[in-house]
Amino acid sequence: MTRVKICLVILSLILCLSCSSQKAGQNVSPQNSVAPTTTAPRNSVDVVKVRALPVELKVNETVDAVVEVSIQNGYHINANPPTLPYLIATELTLPKSPDISLGYVVYPDALTKTFSFAEKPLAVYEGTVNIKARVKPEKSAKPGTQNLSAKLRVQACDDQVCYAPGTLDVTIPLSIK
Repeated sequence: MTRVKICLVILSLILCLSCSSQKAGQNVSPQNSVAPTTTAPRNSVDVVKVRALPVELKVNETVDAVVEVSIQNGYHINANPPTLPYLIATELTLPKSPDISLGYVVYPDALTKTFSFAEKPLAVYEGTVNIKARVKPEKSAKPGTQNLSAKLRVQACDDQVCYAPGTLDVTIPLSIK
């Protein structure tokens, strides 16, 4: 394990212990069902939303299926490729389909930002970004509508800590002409 990985593990443990001790000092009543107005995310999917734009396909035509990723203000997700090999990259995966040929995935250009927890600037996504997947109907595909399931793996961070990675399901609506 490299020194950087060890430092990140230690930093994560310190942050977890700090958060736990702060929560332990709070007076929490089980009868109080009102949620606080601001809560920290439990994992990355709490601050990232995803949707796919409808795709119209013609036989022998390759098009981009666009998956829109919205990251809540104040957070970022790691780019693909990530700056460092141990960072969890944002990754769109599409299962094989008998009716659709899947090509490569194109990730957006990343922002390069400096954070207090990193020794060097990191490549990240913020705000709303589009990921594109090349798709083409097979010759045997029947005209009509169908849905293509996909998964988006993300790890969200704020300017101090990273949250548990998560996977979001996304359905890409296809119309084959």
